[in-house]
Amino acid sequence: MKIRFSDLLSDFLFEYETPRQVLVKNKRVGVVCRLIQLGVLVYIIGWVFIYEKGYQSTDTAISSIMTKMKGIGVTNENGTARIWDVADYVFPAQGASSFVVMTNYIMTEGQQQGTCPEPQANCTSDTDCKGGTFKRQLTGKCLTGVRKCEIQAWCPTENEPKTPDPALLMSSENFTLYIKNSIAFPEFKVSRSNLVEDVNITYLTSCIYDPKNNPLCPIFRLGDIVKLSGFQYADIAKEGGGIGIVIDWKCDLDFPVRYCKPDYSFYALYGDAQKTDSTQSSLGYNFRYAKYYMENGTEKRTLIKVFGIQIDILVWGEARKFDIIPTLTAIGSGVGIFGVATVVCDLVLLYVLPKRDLYKNMKFKHTEIQEKKPASNLDDGNTANEGAGLH
Repeated sequence: MKIRFSDLLSDFLFEYETPRQVLVKNKRVGVVCRLIQLGVLVYIIGWVFIYEKGYQSTDTAISSIMTKMKGIGVTNENGTARIWDVADYVFPAQGASSFVVMTNYIMTEGQQQGTCPEPQANCTSDTDCKGGTFKRQLTGKCLTGVRKCEIQAWCPTENEPKTPDPALLMSSENFTLYIKNSIAFPEFKVSRSNLVEDVNITYLTSCIYDPKNNPLCPIFRLGDIVKLSGFQYADIAKEGGGIGIVIDWKCDLDFPVRYCKPDYSFYALYGDAQKTDSTQSSLGYNFRYAKYYMENGTEKRTLIKVFGIQIDILVWGEARKFDIIPTLTAIGSGVGIFGVATVVCDLVLLYVLPKRDLYKNMKFKHTEIQEKKPASNLDDGNTANEGAGLH
């Protein structure tokens, strides 16, 4: 047993095994093998390295957004002129990455808490004014003079005429939006702002964003934003809607950092600009807010139903840079894929071609483990025909 173990250890340490190579001169098999290898090579170079940039590591950006609206609007409703500035038409206060710009409204002035008739609650007696049919609080009384149920609410109740058409604040089309975006790629220790090298104070005083002429200007005209998202301004200003602004940073840090610049795109978020009005159930955006004040010791308010454009600014950023680890990983996986050619050609040789039995005999050497016998009785049949070339 000791001698056998010693022999096994000696064989393990001092013997080398190598695969048996068989040279097959067959045009069809040779062409198939080279075509597969060429396809693998094209995949590795074209897809993995050039398109997917498999030789680079990546990092995702962290970012911050600061916004500022500018513009003055004027309305003339029932002979009353009113001035609207950013404090009146931007909700919430400026600076957020998501906000609403008012473009249309319905105003109910001089409301105070008390009792008044409910316009939609018709009645002939008090019995018609009980129950919870209406959203406002009924007092249970029928005001026979106007044949309406009495309610306890902010009175007079909200005016609900048809939405003004055209929008009252059509001048908002010329309002401007300034966006300041800062990003950082922590892994690469790189920080950037959309105020890149070409954007200076002189440039900012006169530029308005244009996808062809001023693609780096961070000042946007509201009408242009709506147009680039696919809507007509008059349509979205009347009922309101939503617009998404995407700031896309794709940075290849193998080049100088000055080439890392933002790209702006615009999307309609509520409704489809290509569909008819009857199918746009989600088109439109509105909400209510109130301005409170005191008059002769009585609290009053002005209720405004706001129709506006909700703007959501989203930032997506990815930076890439050469890294030896993904490079070696991509090369290693590519070399492994080259083995596909060998597998396919072996299948053709061993199972498809007419001389497949001959190829099997030349590729595989079959041996049997036998008891040790004198040297004169050793099987020497396996020494024949080895190394022959096939044609």
